[in-house]
Parts: sequence; C-alpha cells; structure tokens
Amino acid sequence: MAQPIIQIKNIKRDFPLGGEIIQVLKGIDLTINKGEYVALMGPSGSGKSTFMNILGCLDTPTAGNYILNGKDVSIMTDNELAGIRNKEIGFVFQTFNLLPRTTALDNVGLPMVYAGFKKQERHARATEVLTQVGLNDRMDHRPNQLSGGQRQRVAVARALVNHPSIILADEPTGNLDSKTSVEIMKLFGDIHANGNTVILVTHEEDIAAYAHRVIRLRDGIIESDTVNPNPHK
Repeated sequence: MAQPIIQIKNIKRDFPLGGEIIQVLKGIDLTINKGEYVALMGPSGSGKSTFMNILGCLDTPTAGNYILNGKDVSIMTDNELAGIRNKEIGFVFQTFNLLPRTTALDNVGLPMVYAGFKKQERHARATEVLTQVGLNDRMDHRPNQLSGGQRQRVAVARALVNHPSIILADEPTGNLDSKTSVEIMKLFGDIHANGNTVILVTHEEDIAAYAHRVIRLRDGIIESDTVNPNPHK
C-alpha cells in the first residue's frame, strides 16, 4: 500500500501588505505518496512559489497542517525546520546555488557538513553521488570550469547526498538550453526510478510532461490534479 510522504490539510498563507492582508494560499489539501513524481504548475500569482516554500520548509503556513514523513512541520521552530530541510529535503534550484571557489566534491558534501559527518564519510558519499550523476571525472573542478548542465548535475548530486525523503526541484532547467534540459530531465527520471520522491516546480508544459502526476494551482487553490498516462522518458 502507498505510504503518504506529504499530507497537507487546509494550508493557508496570508501576507500583510500595507494595511490589508493578501491571501496567497486559500486552503490547500494534498497527499503525495512515497516514490511519486509530481509536477507543480501555475501561472504567475497562482501561489506556486509560496506553496513550494512551504513544501520545502522555507516558510510556515498561516493556518493548516503539513505532515512530512510523519512529522508535523507546520508547528516547528526555525531551528527545527533547518534540521528538517537538511535531512529530509534535497533542493535543486534554477540558479544552481553552488559555492564558486569550492570543488564539485566539496559542494556536494556541504549538506553533510551541517549534518555533522566526518570528512572521510562526506568524501565517500559525495564521490558516490557524483558518479551516479555521471561526473566522476569532474570532482576536483570548480563551478566556473563546468558547463551549465554539469553545474546542474553537481546541484542534483548535492540534493541526493543526505538520502532525503523528497527531491524538490524549482525550475531546474530554467537556465539550460533544450538539449541539456532533456539530459537533466532524463537524470530526474533515473533518480525517480531509484525510488526517490520527486517534486518538480515548473511553468513549462514540456518539462511537466516528464512527471507522472501534474498539479495545477490558480488563485491560491488547486485547480486540477491529474495523472499523466504517458510521461516522457
């Protein structure tokens, strides 16, 4: 039986603006099971980015509950959320967010520094995931010695390094050409095939077509939640 990894109940997020309150998320209910591959879509102003920040424990809801892997993260302190982010969530960003003066190996091992692993363990695991993403011959290179696609592969390896519960990718092909985008999306397909839960935030239909389930937001609510019968390989 499928195990829910994310259970969201009536999540709302308000922001004060001047003297009024803007309702960005207006009551979202969502369950994502372990091992799913989900695309989250929505036009500008739909609440997509706000919702992604809550999913990634970068922000907390105004109301409602968010259960991640059995833990209610909607009531956690900032310090507790930082621990959850490091352990449970692997982030992949459009802008890669790599440290420029640091090798691929040390960039990938960075989340393990925060988790308290020793250098030997960090290097062993970072080597393993860099090999997994096809960069075992680029470990000592710095970001400026790598192509855009290679940088994104380093970012994907870093997201995988702590064995997270979910991989959360925000417009992961936004800065890449179409050929490199296809290569990166194939990599996400491999990661999903290995049993990882992948949540992809995108505004591009051709990127969402790789996911097995597509959730569309509009005006702060879920407009549709559909299964993709023929995902791209």
